[in-house]
Amino acid sequence: MELFEKVSMFPTSYVEVLQRVRKIDPIKYGSSRNYINGSVSYLSPYISRGIISTKFIFSEMMNRGYEPPRIQKFIQELAWRDYWQQVWIAKGDGINQDLKHDQKPVSSIAIPTAIVKANTGIEAVDKAIQAFYQTGYMHNHLRMYIASITCNMGQSHWKSPAQWMYYYLLDADWASNALSWQWVAGANANKKYVANQDNINRYCFTNQKHTFLDVPYEAFAFMQIPEVLKNTIPFALKTALPTQKEIIIDEALPTYIYNFYNLDPIWGEEIVANRILLLEPTHFEQYPIAQKSIDFMLQFSEENISNIQIYIGEFSAFNKVYNSTTIHYKEHPLNNHYKGIEESRDWMFEVKGYYSSFFSFWKKCKKELDY
Repeated sequence: MELFEKVSMFPTSYVEVLQRVRKIDPIKYGSSRNYINGSVSYLSPYISRGIISTKFIFSEMMNRGYEPPRIQKFIQELAWRDYWQQVWIAKGDGINQDLKHDQKPVSSIAIPTAIVKANTGIEAVDKAIQAFYQTGYMHNHLRMYIASITCNMGQSHWKSPAQWMYYYLLDADWASNALSWQWVAGANANKKYVANQDNINRYCFTNQKHTFLDVPYEAFAFMQIPEVLKNTIPFALKTALPTQKEIIIDEALPTYIYNFYNLDPIWGEEIVANRILLLEPTHFEQYPIAQKSIDFMLQFSEENISNIQIYIGEFSAFNKVYNSTTIHYKEHPLNNHYKGIEESRDWMFEVKGYYSSFFSFWKKCKKELDY
């Protein structure tokens, strides 16, 4: 558990977040990122919550003098996040269904009990799930292992398991999460992702043998559902929103709307404005999150966004009850029902629109790097 304990704390001070950005070693990241002790940034919760942008991190790396070819892997991983967001913008609710291909075979729309209870018998996976419940964090390679075991070994449809993972993730981003699960399950790719025990042993520093994954890769095409994955469990994910307190709106001032995907502490900071963290019940009914994520969101906003007030309710209700000169909000696929002045997010590149694969998207982005 030592590895996970040292990353269990994600500071909620913006100053500390900026310090974390400055400590990134993008070259070491490229060579070690697949290992569970790799030099990853631990910035994902801050990117997902809109606290910092991919463009900001990229600019910081350029300001430190790194040449793009030397840190291409790091830049690509940032670009993946923007790519998933562009897919969400283009496809909307379409990302909630199999995007390119029907996932096959599917024997269940629930999640294996062994995944939820962390008793798959795969040592690295079970430890990761246990730590995940405590920290809200999971290494990307382990997310892929879990999705593969669930969908490709257990034949569970990706949707419910993806919701389970999203629920507990501090870096919960529905586009990145759902589309990555689909990619693993073959619903958003032309083949499934599978990893055998040797692969897990290599990147997780274990030495297990005789598990249901301890087979050569060609055996996966003929594998039946392992006994440990046959039992599935229905679950209800609910979000406990805080109690509404009285808020005060100065009708002479503009209103800046923050939400789960936008906690940018320097957004319009030079403007005197009403600042509202809008928590819509319908949003969290569709995309529920755990208490740890609620606490992280509230603590960060209260510590770093001056005079932030919380409104529990729908945008339409807020707009009807409270008047303001103008309402400002940042673009996001879940904000399409907002009314007011939409401000663009900070994208790394000028490339916009839907691309059927990341690498067709990346090919366009790379031209802006001029190498």
